[in-house]
Amino acid sequence: MLYPSIDDLKEKIPSKYLLVTITAKRAREMLDSQNLLMDEKDYQCVKYVGKSLEEIAKGLIVADDGKVANA
Repeated sequence: MLYPSIDDLKEKIPSKYLLVTITAKRAREMLDSQNLLMDEKDYQCVKYVGKSLEEIAKGLIVADDGKVANA
């Protein structure tokens, strides 16, 4: 099973389209600035898309009225 699961992610962000958009933007932000919200060793994924999904699953990134905010 993949981590984080889509069910866990949809509890945090109810729209799968918004989830994809937020994930892509966060992955690009990490790639450009190397700005991570957790320690490198705390991530299970190696790629930036997976890391951004992990941040969403842990509640570090939230969608508030269609706008993305760091928790």
